Amino acid sequence: MAKKDTGSRVRDALRVGAELPDPGSTPVGPGKKPKALAKLEGAGERLSTLQESLYAEGVGGGTRSLLLVLQGMDTSGKGGTVSHVLGLVNPMGVHYAAFKKPTAAERRHEYLWRIRKQLPAPGQIGVFDRSHYEDILVPRVSGLLSATERRRRYTEVNAFEKELTDAGTTVVKVFLHLSPEEQLKRLKARLETPEKHWKYNPGDLEARSHWPAYQEAYADIFKRTSTDHAPWYVVPADHKWYRNWAVAELLLETLAELDPVLPEPGFDVDAELAKLKGVGVSA
Repeated sequence: MAKKDTGSRVRDALRVGAELPDPGSTPVGPGKKPKALAKLEGAGERLSTLQESLYAEGVGGGTRSLLLVLQGMDTSGKGGTVSHVLGLVNPMGVHYAAFKKPTAAERRHEYLWRIRKQLPAPGQIGVFDRSHYEDILVPRVSGLLSATERRRRYTEVNAFEKELTDAGTTVVKVFLHLSPEEQLKRLKARLETPEKHWKYNPGDLEARSHWPAYQEAYADIFKRTSTDHAPWYVVPADHKWYRNWAVAELLLETLAELDPVLPEPGFDVDAELAKLKGVGVSA
């Protein structure tokens, strides 16, 4: 099916470049919270309609799907994005997977094994809360991945994502770009609010202590793995309201370009309506 030309204003503006936008900036779209919230609410109906069409297309035998990859430092809002953006659509058509430290069973396989098990089925929007990129980031920062092994994984990841796109999965990779100052505020809020204690992980401080190393690792990932078939987008994430609007718009533009079509019924609609009129309800 030919893709529909629907414009890519937000994708063009947020596609990763040589310089990352300021984490507190609003490089495209609404610059104020009230307007962003109103636009996000308005996007909900359009997202829901497009997602339902994609899901129906899959039920009807279509092979296309969409995979949203969310990466970012701790507290950047991966979970919040899922709640506020994917919460706008029917959960039946969404497949969510959060990737944490590999289990003993997962370590017995190559690193993409557990990723493949969570790929979206035809018609679904898949969401990765962290992803295969953790298997480059964490070992690199921890000193467990040599430069040679790192280059090999870049090649493997690019080939894996090309395999996905060739099979009908559109990959949308989003880096939620948070400042260390905003992260400090969010970590402090989690400790000072009893209802948020469950969100706090003492290990987050270990990752924070390696902030420059993680930023360097991400910069290298963007350089090596932002491709035409699976580009990276950078969403400033200091303002949650802007983060949610931007990710919703990235999905909207992508789904609109996919232009999913409801499948034709495999029956005569008029004949079924006529039969329905003559079918009563027996006691």
